[in-house]
Amino acid sequence: MFEYAPAPESRSIVEIAPSYGLFIDGDFTPGKDVFKTVNPASEEVLSEVALGAPEDVDRAVAAACKAFGRWSALAGAERAKYLFRIARIIQERSRELAVLESLDNGKPIKESRDVDLPLVAAHFFYYAGWADKLQYAGFGPDPRPLGVAGQVIPWNFPLLMLAWKIAPALAAGNTVVLKPAETTPLSALFFADVCRQADLPPGVVNIVTGAGDTGRYLVEHPDINKVAFTGSTEVGRQIARAVAGTGKRLTLELGGKAANIVFDDAPIDQAVEGIVNGIFFNQGHVCCAGSRLLVQESIAEELLASLKRRMATLRVGDPLDKNTDIGAINSAAQLARITELSEIGGSEGAERWSPPCELPSKGFWFAPTIFTGVTQAHRIAREEIFGPVLSVLTFRTPDEAIEKANNTPYGLSAGIWTEKGSRILAVADQLRAGVVWANTFNKFDPTSPFGGYKESGYGREGGRHGLEAYLA
Repeated sequence: MFEYAPAPESRSIVEIAPSYGLFIDGDFTPGKDVFKTVNPASEEVLSEVALGAPEDVDRAVAAACKAFGRWSALAGAERAKYLFRIARIIQERSRELAVLESLDNGKPIKESRDVDLPLVAAHFFYYAGWADKLQYAGFGPDPRPLGVAGQVIPWNFPLLMLAWKIAPALAAGNTVVLKPAETTPLSALFFADVCRQADLPPGVVNIVTGAGDTGRYLVEHPDINKVAFTGSTEVGRQIARAVAGTGKRLTLELGGKAANIVFDDAPIDQAVEGIVNGIFFNQGHVCCAGSRLLVQESIAEELLASLKRRMATLRVGDPLDKNTDIGAINSAAQLARITELSEIGGSEGAERWSPPCELPSKGFWFAPTIFTGVTQAHRIAREEIFGPVLSVLTFRTPDEAIEKANNTPYGLSAGIWTEKGSRILAVADQLRAGVVWANTFNKFDPTSPFGGYKESGYGREGGRHGLEAYLA
């Protein structure tokens, strides 16, 4: 194996302020209380951030309500100009944003630089193109914006989830109050500066940082017309109960326990790359991660040997090093959950394996791990771990693979690996998953809708379908 010399990206490319306020009505304003955001790779405090209180949410929603009249009255082509401008500024400042995202989130710089940031800009470009064509989107001859959208996003893809939420909302003529995740607020606050640089009218986008209570104030606010949430299934249930009967529109993108199905005619090396990408991309902090590997019995031994060889080459360490494949776990709380469920997997009889790798002494780290001898009764095969942990199950027939893949309360994504196009179509048709990848995994495109079934939520983000949730 090659020894790679360190190739760190410079931290000095991005300037992090010692403290940040709330972005309301085009300006940063202080909050009464603050919380700290830390670098999960080193536990170093990056900044102090304002903790949004109910009165701050009131001010942000009032600013969005005030801005809605003028913003929604703009011609679609005029709104498009702002979205195009935002997209171009994101491209121009993508190096800063990538470093900031890796510092605050813990993901490898090559992922934030080569995956997240290009997709963020692409979503704004894509929805800019829709802004003056809404009457042709298939939602009636005169679709109207809903009003003020309250949006709550998770910590695993902070800037990308922001783009998924804000871009279609603005294109459709809505205004926004967004609450980023408590552990990853910095890229959203950087985006506030992008909005100012793009001369976006004050109040069109407002960003209120805080913890769960701040999100709850926002969701329950009487002047919010639309709620969009990405996060855990448990919080999604609470939000659904809170908005029931209020007339608010709701979309939820929740947890997943995706099956990655490898048939005996699959190209093994290609499938192994897809398995690794499916579960170890972003440390497994992916709602659609391929966390259950279903492999046909006749090739299980060969595939696992190849998978273990490949895992032994993965480099775990400094997220800012361009050679790093697996960065830091986002928080101490998430590390504790991954550790607990992995220990339960071992105690329930599954066989655990990790490649030899030296983990840094500071920060939150977990070695890439696979469990074999897993049955559907194991908790690691049923519960979302949200970390770099893969459960391996086997099957003999396509019907058994489909039955095992669908034997989950979730239904967000799935993967199929086979050389037969007819098998891809036949199996995909029977999988209860919102997204089914064929001979690839974790491929995203702004033109393609994303979302799930069952406990993975409802509604779609991305594509033409992503506009529907923001139009009356």
